[in-house]
Amino acid sequence: MKTTALITGAAGGIGFEFAKIASQANYSLLLIDVNEILLAEKKAELSIMFPQTDIHLLVCNLAEKGIAEKIHQYIIEQKLLIEILFNNAGFGNFGHFLETDWAKDEAMLNVHMVTTTHLTKLLLPGMIQRKKGYILNNASVAAFVPGPLMSTYHASKAYLLSFTQALANELRGTGVSATVLCPGMTKTGFAKANGNDDPNIKFNIASAEDVALFAFSCMIKGQPVAVPGVWNKLSAFLPRLLSRNRVTNMVGNIQRKNHAKRSDSKQLAPELKLKI
Repeated sequence: MKTTALITGAAGGIGFEFAKIASQANYSLLLIDVNEILLAEKKAELSIMFPQTDIHLLVCNLAEKGIAEKIHQYIIEQKLLIEILFNNAGFGNFGHFLETDWAKDEAMLNVHMVTTTHLTKLLLPGMIQRKKGYILNNASVAAFVPGPLMSTYHASKAYLLSFTQALANELRGTGVSATVLCPGMTKTGFAKANGNDDPNIKFNIASAEDVALFAFSCMIKGQPVAVPGVWNKLSAFLPRLLSRNRVTNMVGNIQRKNHAKRSDSKQLAPELKLKI
């Protein structure tokens, strides 16, 4: 039986690039995403590139209550042996907390924290029993600092950082590792979906392929925290050099400029709202 890599948010960006790498490493794939059409297109692409790879698709909303149990049941029914769990799916919610939509906030918190943690809880026993497995959680450099105007997003990523580091410590000597990926700005659909596709900071934007390669390498090595790029490592280290209040103010100032730019573009061209 071929071992399988389970990848959430697999219909694009880092998740899709990671699927390519896992295929090259001779893993079968269980690709999960909410976008059925795009997921099917990505499967077709992978099937052409890696005809030897067995690919399973699951279309589901990871914000749904109890969805981890449904995914786990599918794994049991299909008799899949999950060796890699890449909790990659995620999105943001940009704006003042007072004004942001609670339904979107709640969905984001469920995807980032609840479903990620529950899937890990369900799949970890099998990995422990086989004495081999990899847990990879996609956080962000946002995990290291509070984020005004993206307060719930930063907080949920901080949870992933703390949870994964603690889990990695618990798993020592079991043959199973836990790694938290903390990328900075990456060329994916995240910013556009977040309503902030024209940020002030435009340098240090990595490709999804490079981030996925870095993530896979760190995961295989069992590295608990993986921060790609010098500038991102500096961002992660910044709270150790400055007070958390000062760092929060710095992040807040950047985000307020982004917010003002976004508001201006809406006033000048309200039809853009339909394209975001």
